[in-house]
Amino acid sequence: MRFVTFDKDGAAALGVRLGDEVVDLSLADPAQPRDLLGLLQAGQGAFAAAMKAAEAAPASARRSYDGLTFHPLMRNAPKMFCLGLNYADHASEGGHDVPVFPTLFMRGGTSLVGHNQPIVRPRLSETLDYECELAAFIGQRVKNMPEDKALDAVAGYACFNDGSVREYQRMTPQWTAGKNFDNTGGFGPDFVTADEVPPGAVGLNIQTRLNGAVMQDANTEIMIFSVAKTIALLSELITLEPGDVLVMGTPSGVGHARKPPVWMKDGDVCEIEIEKIGVLRNPIVNEA
Repeated sequence: MRFVTFDKDGAAALGVRLGDEVVDLSLADPAQPRDLLGLLQAGQGAFAAAMKAAEAAPASARRSYDGLTFHPLMRNAPKMFCLGLNYADHASEGGHDVPVFPTLFMRGGTSLVGHNQPIVRPRLSETLDYECELAAFIGQRVKNMPEDKALDAVAGYACFNDGSVREYQRMTPQWTAGKNFDNTGGFGPDFVTADEVPPGAVGLNIQTRLNGAVMQDANTEIMIFSVAKTIALLSELITLEPGDVLVMGTPSGVGHARKPPVWMKDGDVCEIEIEKIGVLRNPIVNEA
């Protein structure tokens, strides 16, 4: 199954994607959750109930997928953990050792932007970089989850562009500042349920294209910490809850490691594609 978060009268709404159509769940069945967080918190059976409602929905509840204005899939995640240096070649290109424990930082909701919506290069810096990443959504409450059972906790996956203002990322040992400028993290367009992809989303091609040129091209099988391993390690530290998001790091080819560096600028278009999940597209604009 696929879900999207789209604009309806100026607010975010939840829809089920059925091919080229999207069913507005609030019209298909008013009892359905109104956002992706609510759907994930609804627990076992929520996806099937949403699909049943969508398939029976009248024409008045259906919209063209291509005609939607997209919101980030979820701005209100209880926790959004991002992994740095989770591909060995990316660690190497930045002069870092391969980590022995996930390098973690967090993102806030105001840093996120939907598919086809502009990623904003801030006035403070020209050093806006792209990062293609896999996002994994937690679908159940877990604590001390063993690795061999950890994928039971994954509800689905999406594309993420971890837009990074490198100048500010490097101002402190912690990366939070450079990773949380408003409207820099592309997120979407589709939430794809875990049964649609291989276990742990392993073995999927992942790519960044900037103005059509391939900048990053790798496969999720070479992540240092898999989705399962990450859940096992994190759940030793903190309880993971339905709606938490894990953003799984980027491979080599980022702009700051190129000679000369390549920064996203006004007028550019950045696309993130992950096999079986989709294409996330964002134009780049300067902050007004």
